[in-house]
Amino acid sequence: MTIIRRATAIGAAVTATACTAIALAPAAVAAEPTAQRAAASPKAAAAAKYNGACGGGYSVVNSAQIGTKGTVFLTYSSATGKNCVVTVRTTPGTAVHMTASLGFASPTTTVSDTGYYTTYAGPVYLDARGLCVTWRGEISGEVAGKNGTNCGSLAAIRH
Repeated sequence: MTIIRRATAIGAAVTATACTAIALAPAAVAAEPTAQRAAASPKAAAAAKYNGACGGGYSVVNSAQIGTKGTVFLTYSSATGKNCVVTVRTTPGTAVHMTASLGFASPTTTVSDTGYYTTYAGPVYLDARGLCVTWRGEISGEVAGKNGTNCGSLAAIRH
């Protein structure tokens, strides 16, 4: 399994780590349905807007609201076959701990961007043609995302 992690906090270094196992807790990654969130919070904040951070040719294919703090966006480019994830705050401000991560299970690979940001974390990219992806975003300890979604219709050959 390969895990690639980029930390961009003040004074932090870029790190790459190879691990033998990774577990994304389904309870922490599963996104709460919007209707339940709105019912629980009568003053629910508007979702953050996608900021185009993944670049030209990427379209939003899925998203999950991170409470009232922001939204994590999964995008895809049919030209490159790559997915991209970016986590965007609803209201930019003082730098807070944020993460954008994207992965798939076979072979197990995860890319993430973790650090202290004022506006957004990411983008992180992964060629996942023909594979289901697991993606998540975190803002100040609140997490949202989805496991095994947006599966490609063609089986990809991985080496």
